Amino acid sequence: MTESKPFAPHCERNKEPILAVLQSYFADRRRVLEVGSGTGQHAVFFAPAFPNAVWQTSDLEENLPGIRLWLQEAALPNLPPPLLLDVAGEWPKQRFDAVFTANSLHIMPWTAVEQFFAGVDTVLEPEALLAVYGPFNYNGTYTSDSNREFDGWLKQRATHSGIRDFEKVDALANGIGLQLVKDHTMPANNRLIVWRR
Repeated sequence: MTESKPFAPHCERNKEPILAVLQSYFADRRRVLEVGSGTGQHAVFFAPAFPNAVWQTSDLEENLPGIRLWLQEAALPNLPPPLLLDVAGEWPKQRFDAVFTANSLHIMPWTAVEQFFAGVDTVLEPEALLAVYGPFNYNGTYTSDSNREFDGWLKQRATHSGIRDFEKVDALANGIGLQLVKDHTMPANNRLIVWRR
């Protein structure tokens, strides 16, 4: 019996809007690190749009088998095997001119968000881009009732998680030499925020 690929409905819903924004920024990129690739759905959808870039997936150990299934089926030349990456652990030795992550900062504890930026600092080349997709609060306020409900659900599931404040995340980005390029409004009360080193 063949193992079935993991499937995340939200990835299916948000992949096209995310790609539409990334195409404005990643067209000239050569090495993209995706942190927290989840199922691998985003990677196999995005990689063909950037044929001149290596799209490097990464995630925790338990998610790597599912990512491998998606990558093996796609059989794309610019999708190498996924890397084991825990933001609190060791980061890759190679450098990247772009880092992308989706729906990750609100899942991990705040200490891990800090470790994420510390790790990004070690892998980003000069002039590199960081693109982060997900929900954010502004001035400590929810942007919608659905985000308030989602935040409650997150905290009920794991007390360390929750929608992050844009200002605090932006301060972490500034702390590693990143400047905000644009904060994009996305469907379903999400954002796609892009910083440049």
